[in-house]
Amino acid sequence: MVKDNSYSAVIGRNTEIIKNATGVDYSKYESGGIAFDYEKMMNDIGYTLEDIIKIQREVGVGNTPLLELKNLTTLARKTAEKGKGARIFVKDEQCNPSGSFKDRRASISAYQAKKLGYKGIAASTSGNYGAAVASQAAMRNLKCIIVQECYDSKKVGQPEILEKQRKCESLGAEVIQLSVGPELFYTYLRVLEETGYFNASLYSNYGIAGVESLGYEIAMQCREMLGRDPDYVIATQAGGGNLTGTARGLIKAGAVNTRVYGASVDLSGLHMASDKDFNKKSFTTGHTGFGVPYATNPDHSDVPRSAARTLRYMEEFLNVKQGEVFYMTEVLANLEGMERGPAGNTSLTAAFALARELDEDKVIVVQETEYTGAGKHPLPQLSFAKANGIEIKFGNSDEEKAGINIILPEHPAHIKTRFADMNKLRKSYIKNAAKHVGATSANEEDIQFLMEDTRSSREFVIETLKELRIEIK
Repeated sequence: MVKDNSYSAVIGRNTEIIKNATGVDYSKYESGGIAFDYEKMMNDIGYTLEDIIKIQREVGVGNTPLLELKNLTTLARKTAEKGKGARIFVKDEQCNPSGSFKDRRASISAYQAKKLGYKGIAASTSGNYGAAVASQAAMRNLKCIIVQECYDSKKVGQPEILEKQRKCESLGAEVIQLSVGPELFYTYLRVLEETGYFNASLYSNYGIAGVESLGYEIAMQCREMLGRDPDYVIATQAGGGNLTGTARGLIKAGAVNTRVYGASVDLSGLHMASDKDFNKKSFTTGHTGFGVPYATNPDHSDVPRSAARTLRYMEEFLNVKQGEVFYMTEVLANLEGMERGPAGNTSLTAAFALARELDEDKVIVVQETEYTGAGKHPLPQLSFAKANGIEIKFGNSDEEKAGINIILPEHPAHIKTRFADMNKLRKSYIKNAAKHVGATSANEEDIQFLMEDTRSSREFVIETLKELRIEIK
């Protein structure tokens, strides 16, 4: 019998395809309502944190250095009020095999795929994760396919994504490149179904558990270097796995008083699925076009229940501007001798702004760096922006409008903290969580779950549910 490969038919087989490609039956975590058993899903990977660290050490993943950015801290203090200017540290994840923290995620998926007897692994990503999966697949002697959303309808690709294509192919992966739009998920499902490969999802419990070692290492290294835990850890927020895994690792290390903040590049006004807007942005990840939707609706991913649930752990969400990140990328290179890629520099920019407002005895850790390359460097990105009609200038960052201009700050003191409205994000999450299961009522289990998943009070959750006209049982 020939399978129906129409769009509607393949999307309709989504649950079956994903179950076969991960070996996980997500239905056993469901309650029948809004709530699901998140911690059981995480525990069912079958590996302790010690197991994960051992698996990662076998392939050279993890144990990356924690470095104090002394010159950057000095700059923050020179541009801040007297007594202000927190110490800034960075976890140099570029030291992983493929050059980013995402080796931690890929390492556990590749190990599991090999253990279960899959012949290959696949991932849908335009970011560093593709290179990480390709690298780990090579180490485990697995075949690898990476599906990228790369072009607009004119077949014009972004320099950063094209650089990642080169990286994936150099590590032995087959790369399938697509134009922006709904074909990505459809094509990826067909790849999984036709190859029988393991789904190395960015949002699986395996992927998130792999990042827990990062948070654990940060706590251990801070204790060794400073004799205490960091006050703040800032993670770039895109799909949410970075922040979620790091926060869980900090908690497992006992660093329960460390505040975890997310940071994204402000691309408000641009639509991520728009062919017209696709090449109007200079950041392909770590921006609000991913950061906000995945914080407020994590389950719209390639697994039925995402393990990346940032509102469980994120205390504040900071937004920075494109020009500020380009500026800070150059500052990091010129003052610290570290040329790194854009994603980690997003959280570094937020950390610099925050450091100028905190007392000198506070400690901020930027929890990752990433490799840079020909397409990820600021110069090709700015040249590409100019070619797409974006004005580049120095000035007031607050006047930057995504898709119109990129404004480089005239002075480091102009880099500001911009806090998102967390309660607005939480309300949006509750609305999406109810919609995901078609809920018209909520019981005590649902309420407790929403309180945990949004770090909210009982009163806040009940009030929001009532606003949505959801009956409280």
